[in-house]
Amino acid sequence: MLEVTRKLVELLDLSPTGDDHFQGDSEDLGFPNVFGGQVLGQSLMAASRTVEDRAAHSLHAYFLRPGNHSLPIDYEVQRVRDGGSFSVRRVIARQDGREILTAAVSFQVAEEGFEHQMEMPPAAGYEGLPSESDYVEKLLPKIPEAMQAKLSRNRPVEIRPIDPVNPLKPEAKPPMKQSWLRVQGELPDDPVLHRCLLAYASDFSFLGTSLNPHGVTFMSRNMQVASLDHAIWFHREFRFDDWLLYDKDSPSASGGRGFNRGNFFDRNGVLVASTTQEALIRQRK
Repeated sequence: MLEVTRKLVELLDLSPTGDDHFQGDSEDLGFPNVFGGQVLGQSLMAASRTVEDRAAHSLHAYFLRPGNHSLPIDYEVQRVRDGGSFSVRRVIARQDGREILTAAVSFQVAEEGFEHQMEMPPAAGYEGLPSESDYVEKLLPKIPEAMQAKLSRNRPVEIRPIDPVNPLKPEAKPPMKQSWLRVQGELPDDPVLHRCLLAYASDFSFLGTSLNPHGVTFMSRNMQVASLDHAIWFHREFRFDDWLLYDKDSPSASGGRGFNRGNFFDRNGVLVASTTQEALIRQRK
């Protein structure tokens, strides 16, 4: 495992602090607050630590307050129900005693059933596509010096966007985004870890889909953006150390909120997970 990936895996490897209570560190990615994907991935890991022989199939979370990336996060898991086929857990994430996220996670035993899926949409292949790090390197001279170190650091999740937006000079585009992504290096054969890493990465560039038609980004002046909620459905097994296509669209924006949808496909066109998110996309007057 690469060192940069090992650090991310350790970030998701929570420490038990009591019965169904866990604590996780925070990381500073250069955002004003804790990256939402970190709290999603850690919440899923906390819930998974209280379930045996059942895999997570859905997660529904609300972001309640901004998190402080200089403080650890405490996770309380409540065992809502253990049925014959499904288990449900409620997760509450806190900092300084204040709730920053609440989530419900459902788990299911392995089961056979009907099978169908939508086809993978057309997309440019990942071979030869520049990564986000390549784009950042070109933009560094125009980025404030205080942000350069964070934005240019080596990243555990490699993202190769298709038709990327220049955050410094955005142009109006259709409300759609596509990117290929994977964790750098090899991962152990732990389905829980792969799910938690996908949850972590599913928040990257998601809300920006609803900004595309308006010719703005999170770096535009007078913009206040934040994830309000986030949901994930896991359909089939996958590996996050192999390329996945993240296909996103935004059917609607209104009332200062943008609604976003996403689907993850593996290289063979298999639909492995789906996401939705509503985000605050407020333009201050």
